[in-house]
Amino acid sequence: MHSRETTAIIRIVGVPKFVLVAFVYLCVVAAGVPAAAQTADRSDPQSLVRLEHGWNDAFYRKDLSFIDNVLAEEFIATYEDGSLGDRARELSLTKEFNQRVDSANQDGFTVKLYGDTAVVWFTLHLVGPRQGQPVQVDLRYVDVFVWRANRWQCVSSHSTKVEKSP
Repeated sequence: MHSRETTAIIRIVGVPKFVLVAFVYLCVVAAGVPAAAQTADRSDPQSLVRLEHGWNDAFYRKDLSFIDNVLAEEFIATYEDGSLGDRARELSLTKEFNQRVDSANQDGFTVKLYGDTAVVWFTLHLVGPRQGQPVQVDLRYVDVFVWRANRWQCVSSHSTKVEKSP
């Protein structure tokens, strides 16, 4: 479409051009994250790293649809406090999450592929306030995925809090 025609359409609708451009950009980005994260090549370890990043981002956006797609029906989590959770609890924790997180960065990825099964190890570094003071919490994860319906699904996740030495 020619730029004058675009401007005319925007004026007719009454929406400022920058608002429309921002809206289109956000729609493309929001639609692209799950698609990119789940465009998995089962033989490419990086597709699992992208999936883990997408899952982490989806958690803070409360994107239940994305997470629902990642979790297998029989998903079981072992949380850092030793408690267990299933798929329903994981989705509930995502929906109810209301803590401020200034940053949530993942690193130290190791991915091992075993046919239709994959194991992903990584560290999650969380920074946010606790009682008005900045606090960093590091969690180590081990996630186990199976290849089903042309995508990776997580069947198990285990997190351990890394204690800092005094």
